[in-house]
Amino acid sequence: MSAWAYDGAALVGRQLRRVRNSPGIAILTQIMPVNMLLFFGYVFGSALAMPGREYRSFLVPGLLVATAAGGIMTGMFQAAQDTHRGVTDRFRTMPVSRAAVPLGQAVADLVVSALGTVPLLLVGLAVGWRVEGSVAGALGAVGLLLLFRFACTSVGILLGLLTRSEEAAGQLGASTFVLPLLSNAYIPTDNLPGWLRASAEWNPISAVTAALRDLFGNAPVPEGAAWPVAHPVAGSLAWSAVLIAVSLPLAVRRYGHGER
Repeated sequence: MSAWAYDGAALVGRQLRRVRNSPGIAILTQIMPVNMLLFFGYVFGSALAMPGREYRSFLVPGLLVATAAGGIMTGMFQAAQDTHRGVTDRFRTMPVSRAAVPLGQAVADLVVSALGTVPLLLVGLAVGWRVEGSVAGALGAVGLLLLFRFACTSVGILLGLLTRSEEAAGQLGASTFVLPLLSNAYIPTDNLPGWLRASAEWNPISAVTAALRDLFGNAPVPEGAAWPVAHPVAGSLAWSAVLIAVSLPLAVRRYGHGER
């Protein structure tokens, strides 16, 4: 095994032990999407034009993507916590690959996230959501979801290294909760005003959500939508690639340079 791979595996193990030693946080992050599914699915479903099971089938992919977007907050807080407490500085004094630290955090978060989607999917099945497309389409949807989570976590790690403060990261991370609200995750964008619809459909969350609904067979691709939503798979891949290509190298650079 190369030194880079060995360092990366060690850092992934360290992040996984970190999650194991703080089970309350992991449990809370999994309970919230389930609560939102039950609340939105039965409250909003009675107020929209797609009531009951139809809305819950529409909602589950959106909640999956909104949860994946939470990687921004998770990555930001963990990176800021390590920086604030001097853990990052200690890593810099060790013969550890510069890329292994941020990449190890992102990969470990991906493992935890993959396991964490299971409760939400099970509750979704219990309230009426079904995979109505092909098996290949469903596997593609899961792959897109995990890729987007990795991209969001990379963005969060960069922001955490820049803020260097747990308090600032916590406040900034909490503000990311609004991102799914400005997308098609919870409601269709068809009837939104023109400028607001355009903003929502150029939100990366909207492209990934539309891709999951299409691949799972839960809803067709909207007509007349902006390009990322009209071509959701290509839009999802493009957004994820851009976020990773920009944030991950910058995070590695920021980690390597420290405060300079």
